[in-house]
Amino acid sequence: MPSTRELLDAGVERLRAAGSETPRLDAELLLGYANGVDRSAILAHPEAPVGIGPADAYDGYLARRATGEPVAYIRGFKEFHGLAFAVDPRALIPRPETELLVDLGLAEVMRRLTSGALPAAGTALGVLDVGTGSGAIAIAIAVALRERRVPPEEVEIVALDISPDALDLARENAVGHAVGDRLRFETADLVPPGVAEWDVILANLPYVRDDAMAGLPVATTFEPALALDGGPAGLAVIARLLDLLPTTLAVGGVALLEIGADQGTAIVDLVAARLDGWTCVVDPDLGGLPRVARVARPGVVG
Repeated sequence: MPSTRELLDAGVERLRAAGSETPRLDAELLLGYANGVDRSAILAHPEAPVGIGPADAYDGYLARRATGEPVAYIRGFKEFHGLAFAVDPRALIPRPETELLVDLGLAEVMRRLTSGALPAAGTALGVLDVGTGSGAIAIAIAVALRERRVPPEEVEIVALDISPDALDLARENAVGHAVGDRLRFETADLVPPGVAEWDVILANLPYVRDDAMAGLPVATTFEPALALDGGPAGLAVIARLLDLLPTTLAVGGVALLEIGADQGTAIVDLVAARLDGWTCVVDPDLGGLPRVARVARPGVVG
């Protein structure tokens, strides 16, 4: 029987030849998945023998990855914000940089719950996740609120997406994390139907320039283009949401929008041009790059 090291080394070379950007990480994750263990076990026991069944499964996973298919789709899940989310081609794979959006959104919700910046008595704090996809953002916040013992009736979270298929995946993930009772799902383009004003809006909308789509890693071609292509300047969909904020975001409310690393100045200018008197501050990610735009509507809550 081949050893873990032998299969891993062969897999790395195979994926490197196929053009994988991260051949060693990919091979480690796929070999661990084939063996039913996590990556740390693969690294800790390089001389362990691998049976015929797992070795054959690993070979099949490598073949799929060599075509460009994302590791997350092959394994069927992706870790995000300390949680495992089911993923498949119905929705974009959650990215590590989006964890900042969750952190900022959760901090904003908790600040409002603990500082008295609440909506009128008898109403819940309204949180809207626009373009929810797999539901990762809304679910991560719902799980965090549960862990903080925030009663479900104090925060209304709506996960919205234009794709019914993506919403089905989000529902599956919500049930898997036991927060289905803390979320409501809506199918719509950017804002829910009816009249409502939201206290906190979160959005990881498409922000890749359309002329940059062809230069993305091959793995992204397996993901829905609708979730990536942001138009000529990358901000077309975000701009449409900005135009809807005056009738969607409550007075004193905040919209947190993920942006591309090269769009920090552009988003500030866009907000200034479309939302007179509103403020826009951009928070950097761990690499110091622009990542989340905080768009605030002036006014006093309540």
